[in-house]
Amino acid sequence: MSALFEPYALREVTIPNRVWMSPMCQYSAAPEGPDTGAPNDWHFAHYAARAAGGTGLIVVEATGVSPEGRISPWDLGIWNDTQVEAFRRITRFLVSQGTVPAIQLAHAGRKASTDRPWKGGAPVGPDSYGWQPVAPSAIPFADGHPVPTELTADGIQEVVGQFADAARRALAAGFEIAEIHGAHGYLINEFLSPHSNHRTDEYGGSYENRTRFALQVVDAVRAVWPQDKPLFFRISATDWLEKDGWTADDTVRFAADLKAHGIDLLDVSTGGNGSGAHIPVGPGYQVPFAARVKAETSLPVAAVGLITEAEQAEKIVANDEADAVLLGRELLRNPSWARHAARELGGDVHVPDQYHRSV
Repeated sequence: MSALFEPYALREVTIPNRVWMSPMCQYSAAPEGPDTGAPNDWHFAHYAARAAGGTGLIVVEATGVSPEGRISPWDLGIWNDTQVEAFRRITRFLVSQGTVPAIQLAHAGRKASTDRPWKGGAPVGPDSYGWQPVAPSAIPFADGHPVPTELTADGIQEVVGQFADAARRALAAGFEIAEIHGAHGYLINEFLSPHSNHRTDEYGGSYENRTRFALQVVDAVRAVWPQDKPLFFRISATDWLEKDGWTADDTVRFAADLKAHGIDLLDVSTGGNGSGAHIPVGPGYQVPFAARVKAETSLPVAAVGLITEAEQAEKIVANDEADAVLLGRELLRNPSWARHAARELGGDVHVPDQYHRSV
């Protein structure tokens, strides 16, 4: 049997295959009004298509734990009950197709309050639904970005509480897995990296201090997330900076800490915290970072990064470089990628009865 289409169990949740969908923002929620941050018909159609296409696990896009935690005013959020009810429609359908529903809980930090990518992605102000970003230190992400407000110790604890509240709501919304977003230059990544964290208190300086906020978030979420359900953490394994950045060595060390605090799988990405970083992009370019964590720790991992071909994905799992692959843009291009890959590799995948003629 194809390794890519073997089930995978974590705690009491079994995922039917190793083809998983990366969280990818759609920037399509209402920016104001009673439905602010709530998923709508676009989100339902988007996720439903990938579930019907055989994807084993779908991680819903970065979802703000607070209004100011969104990347853009058009992002999803999970800070109120209206949003919870709207998410239930999506999770019910995913489960009906045999897909495990997951959600990425996020706070964008200094990279918050930006426009949609197809509008240029520049920072937006109050006249365009924007707000003042916060960060570990008052250092802007890049030229043209606002200087963020440095979080106080009380402010940090408020955000920790927001992650826990968001996890409670995610459970009520029907999600089986929660993922904490600690990558791509957003708030948790900003605390981890000395490039963006210049604090001199208990949250800055040493490795132990810079990882303190992340581990407090993990502890707060794990405390409210059921013990029979998995908790993931997405990390940027490197900032791709020549000096004063988060490194692959840090990631391997941190993986052990995360496991000790109740994380079940590390979703290994890279980059996003240094605007001038040079990233050698190519097919599978981030897979070696996942493979290193898997080889040097006991924490399960998922690999991402320009994974596009069925045979490529099969080899990653079969060669024990990762326990699963997370596809992003390829699933935007082809919602039924999993079904096509199963046909190519001789694997079994769920096909809706209505699509039986396509088998």
